[in-house]
Amino acid sequence: MNSYRQPGLVLTDHHFSVPLDHADPGGERIEIFGREIVAASKADQELPWLLYLEGGPGFGARRFAGAEAWLGRAVREFRVLLLDQRGTGLSTPANRQTLPLRGGPREQADYLAHFRADSIVRDCEFIRPQLTGGAPWTVLGQSFGGFCAVRYLSAAPEGLSTVLITGGLPSLDAHADDVYRAAYPRIERKVAAHYARYPQDVERAREITAHLAEHRPESAGHRLTPEGFQSLGILLGGGSGSHQLHYLLENAFVRTPHGTELSDTFQEAMRTATSFAGHPLYALMHEAIYGQDGRPTDWAAERVRAEFPQFDAVKALEGDGPVLFTGESIHPWHFDVDPALRPLRETAGLLAARTDWAPLYDPERLAANEVPVAAAVYHDDMYVDTAHALRTAAAIRGLRTWVTDEFEHDGVRAGGPRVLDRLLAVVRDEV
Repeated sequence: MNSYRQPGLVLTDHHFSVPLDHADPGGERIEIFGREIVAASKADQELPWLLYLEGGPGFGARRFAGAEAWLGRAVREFRVLLLDQRGTGLSTPANRQTLPLRGGPREQADYLAHFRADSIVRDCEFIRPQLTGGAPWTVLGQSFGGFCAVRYLSAAPEGLSTVLITGGLPSLDAHADDVYRAAYPRIERKVAAHYARYPQDVERAREITAHLAEHRPESAGHRLTPEGFQSLGILLGGGSGSHQLHYLLENAFVRTPHGTELSDTFQEAMRTATSFAGHPLYALMHEAIYGQDGRPTDWAAERVRAEFPQFDAVKALEGDGPVLFTGESIHPWHFDVDPALRPLRETAGLLAARTDWAPLYDPERLAANEVPVAAAVYHDDMYVDTAHALRTAAAIRGLRTWVTDEFEHDGVRAGGPRVLDRLLAVVRDEV
């Protein structure tokens, strides 16, 4: 273990060897990384543990510089473990560079089938006794981390003392089609709100879309397309996302000796915002997190999008309507335009066709839950459907919700210590 300091904090790096397939404990193993953080003034004290599960899928745990966001509140009473879920961060990586070690696309898809919430929770339970001596811990799950927390409540509630969920109550039974059928109208509302705030962006977005449709430029091997441009709407799910999107659009064009062109600044910003180089598992596994009932996900976001023709950017240019941005959705074309995903296109197709996904949640066990649970539900959350979340909340015995429109999906980060402080108060019946 390697320990070091940041202002007011002591950090310790942990590396754990866990089975790739927990049903085969004697088989292949992978490495899981976790970063322990404790207040320097309490480093020698016996403290309860809080496990943080990041959103995603496919993102490593956040790298904090000091006691930022919710972390400062957490270390007042907890020893915190920031877990890089399998395949992310410093845990055995899964990407275009490493997956060929598994073999061809079929072998890669079979390997990645072990990278859903069920396996992540088994990792947590494998690790917990090594850190806590067997004591249960508090879990804070953000977004997909909340999905993992609900799986934890379904599969191993004995490992939990408290569960705190922020923007991450999944539907217990919705197919991916249902998720996206609910998502597109929600995304359209977010886009309408953005254009109401920045009406000048309506024409600018049309101009950018028309330029991309005609020229199809590339930036560092990343093909910039109208569909890729629309996917910048993922920014609208964050508290400052509308402003970020506006500033990105405002310097899209530059005059050159050859006429008006997309600026290098804009092209680089678009490439950076839409690249999956840092989180390829998000693209590979995003729809698989909804697979439970024997049906393939089968590129659900792409298929369901056809039910909402207003999202067709090229057709929007034929009329005078706005170009609608999209959001948290993955499409086959992602694996054509992004060099970080291009070698994994066939693997992604095999995952989309897979029919043997096991159920993730146990409604009977959740209905009998005895673990204290509190969940922040962000009203009209762009990424997680509020109606789905509230139905799940009602299905988990004892769960208390805090429904708020003060924050967007990133409230646990953007709200500093307030969101965690509120959830702890809720779960402790202090409010």
